[in-house]
Amino acid sequence: MKTYQAKPGEVTREWYVIDLADVSLGRAATRIANVLRGKHKPEFTPHVDAGDFVVVINAEKVKLTGNKLKDKVYHRHTGWIGNLRSQTAEELLATKPDAIIRTAVRGMLPKTILGRQLLKKLKVYTGTEHPHAAQQPQPLSL
Repeated sequence: MKTYQAKPGEVTREWYVIDLADVSLGRAATRIANVLRGKHKPEFTPHVDAGDFVVVINAEKVKLTGNKLKDKVYHRHTGWIGNLRSQTAEELLATKPDAIIRTAVRGMLPKTILGRQLLKKLKVYTGTEHPHAAQQPQPLSL
């Protein structure tokens, strides 16, 4: 029996929608990262983008357990000397809730060109509305 490796042209892509209302951030991020990578498919190949598209709705209603809302700090650097900006998870959730989900998923993807390519298939929206209804996304369960 020969080992099968998926080729980029042979991969079929699906669209999934996940509702993050009252869902733990870490559990949702691991599930999203696995679907983006294609680990849920039998033809998973580590060096090929075999994953699916994921549409995340209700990003502002994600749940952080414990004291993470006040204690967890997100840092970013502007590129200028002395311009390290820091925000708590509570502040970031109030201003840019999609950044929390994107950061959590990005940390679970490969730190290569492939990982950046996979992250482009993640679409995050704050409300229940999204412009991807034409792709007929299927609901994704946790």
